[in-house]
Amino acid sequence: MNFINSREFAQQLDAQDELAAYKNEFIFPQHNGKNVIYFTGNSLGLQPKRTKAYVDEVMNDWANMAVEGHFFSKKPWWDYHERFCGPLSKIVGAKTSEVGVMNTLTVNLHLLMVSFYQPTKSRFKIVCEEKAFPSDQYMLQSQVAFHAKSLGFNPSEAIVEVKRRDGQLNISHDDIIKTIEEVGDELALVLIGGVNYYTGQVFDMETITKAGHNQGAFVGWDLAHAAGNIEMQLHDWGVDFAAWCSYKYMNSGPGNASGYFVHEKHHKNKELSRFAGWYGHNKERRFLMEPTFDPVEGANGWQVSNLPVLSLAPYLASVEMFEEVGMEKLIQKRNQITSYLEFILHEIDKEVASAEFEVITPANQNERGCQLSVYLHGQGKELFNALMQNGVITDWREPNVIRLAPVPFYTSFEDMYDFGQILKKLINSKA
Repeated sequence: MNFINSREFAQQLDAQDELAAYKNEFIFPQHNGKNVIYFTGNSLGLQPKRTKAYVDEVMNDWANMAVEGHFFSKKPWWDYHERFCGPLSKIVGAKTSEVGVMNTLTVNLHLLMVSFYQPTKSRFKIVCEEKAFPSDQYMLQSQVAFHAKSLGFNPSEAIVEVKRRDGQLNISHDDIIKTIEEVGDELALVLIGGVNYYTGQVFDMETITKAGHNQGAFVGWDLAHAAGNIEMQLHDWGVDFAAWCSYKYMNSGPGNASGYFVHEKHHKNKELSRFAGWYGHNKERRFLMEPTFDPVEGANGWQVSNLPVLSLAPYLASVEMFEEVGMEKLIQKRNQITSYLEFILHEIDKEVASAEFEVITPANQNERGCQLSVYLHGQGKELFNALMQNGVITDWREPNVIRLAPVPFYTSFEDMYDFGQILKKLINSKA
């Protein structure tokens, strides 16, 4: 499509947008009596208006039924989590038995690594990407240190980072495959973020998973920036495990519960280690209080504790919106609105003399979701602060990157145009 940097053109795109009405399903912070332009759904999604009713339902059932709410509320608490299996399976490309919700993201990755990081003295290495999200880096470091003590391998040799080539903004997929093959028989695990949080680069999960398996390793994915953002087929790709947070693109609220995936090929493997808990025990026999753990068959067998229903309620409100719309329509709009934002950035760059915008996210739509990470050459954090003060909520990452995520559920094409005009005004005011 040939884009035009005008309000009329942006409004025309909004009029053609099948998802335009969903913007009214969300609550926006206000700036001078108007909705902010919200670009940080890759950090914390906006609150859906329907969320309050889902939380109130749990609160009312708790008030009116107390403990009986576990079995007799409209959505009984004891199996509340099972309502996520259908919607989540479609979001990540899985069977309903392969997905679940519990805990939070890093907790779930730690628990899944009990099963899928089983190092030996000779096979102990983990391949990950350079500049992974810090929580993943800390998790991997602590897992390696824990096992190194008993196995005697050198923890400083265990984590192998695939680095960017000199002068390159993104990681080469060829370098990832090459590194996996070079580590070879020493490789125990590949664990990479499906979408790099800093650059917005989407990795070729199918090819990387196959490469890891060819070396006899397990392959897992941190999907924090992927779930609800990009198309995935975790089952068909043969991914061993994955986990994701729910508060970014899936709008469940700050620090909320995590989704996770365990491929069905592992469900009956009794030799696979796992940390057990009551809610992973045979559902039909759970209240018999048996002394020996008998796991639920499927991903729910990895659950440990009773589920936090008050936390799950906002998540359920959100995943049901995904069920209504479907990932295909979300991705279609995502591609168009992200491309329009990219166009706007380049147009504004032409119109101002004192700035140069460099989008470090891949231009290829197959290698990005809805996030554009932008270097602001000649501009510092002052521009970020000025945007925030003018009702444009963006995300700053050192040393000089602004992350912009036009989430298809609640951003409009006119938002993109307005952002461009505000950006131009702020840059020109400094000239």
